[in-house]
Amino acid sequence: MRVVVSGGSGFLGSHLCEALLGRGDAVCCLDDFSTGRAANVAHLRTRPGFACVPCDVTEGVRVGGRVDAVMHLASPASPADYARRPLQTLAAGSRGTEHLLDLAVRHHARFVLASTSEVYGDPLVHPQREDHWGHVNPVGPRSAYDEAKRFAEALTTAYRTARGADTGIARIFNTYGPRMRPDDGRVVSTFVCQALAGRPLTVFGDGRQTRSFCYVDDLVRGLVALLDSGLDGPVNLGNPAECTVLALAELVLELTGAPGPVRRAPLPVDDPVRRRPDIGRARARLGWEPHVPLAEGLRRTIAHFTAARGAPEPAVGRPS
Repeated sequence: MRVVVSGGSGFLGSHLCEALLGRGDAVCCLDDFSTGRAANVAHLRTRPGFACVPCDVTEGVRVGGRVDAVMHLASPASPADYARRPLQTLAAGSRGTEHLLDLAVRHHARFVLASTSEVYGDPLVHPQREDHWGHVNPVGPRSAYDEAKRFAEALTTAYRTARGADTGIARIFNTYGPRMRPDDGRVVSTFVCQALAGRPLTVFGDGRQTRSFCYVDDLVRGLVALLDSGLDGPVNLGNPAECTVLALAELVLELTGAPGPVRRAPLPVDDPVRRRPDIGRARARLGWEPHVPLAEGLRRTIAHFTAARGAPEPAVGRPS
C-alpha cells in the first residue's frame, strides 16, 4: 500500500513509518515539525518508497499520487506540548482530522485515527473498556488534548456513517521507547533522563496513581493490525499490566544504577488516579496483545537515552 502518516516524524509516528516501510509499503510522512523531529526519520529518507513532506494538516492536505490508507497521528501529545499549544492541539483534532478524512474519502482509502486513553479522563470504571464514555473535565488543564481527541473520534464516526468512510479508531495508552523527547514531560522519559543525570526523580502525589506502559514496538504492531482489519473501533491498544508511578521510579533507579532519591511534588490537577486498558477487543478482533515486559522495554529506552547523551552505556542488569 501507499500510506499517508500524519505526524510521521514524531516519537510514535516515526516508528510506524519504519514498520510500514519494513513490510513493503510506501509511506508519505506529513509533519510540521512543531513537536516531531526531522532526526527521527533521517534514517528513512534514503529508503525506497519514503517521502517526507512538510505539512501543517490544520491548514490543508495536498498529497499527489495514489493513497491507499491514511493514519492520523498529528497532534501535540505530551502534557508539556499540549499545555503550551492548546489552540494548535484543538485544531489538529478538528480541522486536521477533517482534512485527512477528506483525503481518505477522495481516494477511497482506509483511515485510522490515533486517539488516546485520555478520552476516558479520570475513569469511573476499571479497567477501561471501549464502552466507557469517560469522565473528562472539558475546561481543565488537560482539556485541549482530551476534547480534541474526543471530537476527532466523533468526526471520524460521522464520516463513517454519513459518507461511508472506511475508518478505524485506536485508543492508545501510555507508550514509551526510543525517540521520546527528553523534555516532553512524559513520566518514562522524565524519570530516565533524571536518573541518567543523577538528579532526584520527581514523583507527583504519593506515587500510587497507576499507568499501563506499552513499549512502542508492541503499540505499532497494534496500529498496523488495525490498519489491515475492517474494524471500526474504538479499540484499546495498551499494556494491561498496571504499574504505580512509584514502582516505575524504583525500577528506573534499579536499571540505571542511579542513586536516587525520589522527590515528591504536588499532584497535578485532573491527573487520572488509575489507568489500565481492557484489551479483550484487540485480542479477539485483531489477534493483538503486547509482548515486551516493562523491564526489557525500559532497558532499550535507557540505552537510547544513554547513547543520545554520548555517555557510556550503564550496566543494565535484571531486576531482582
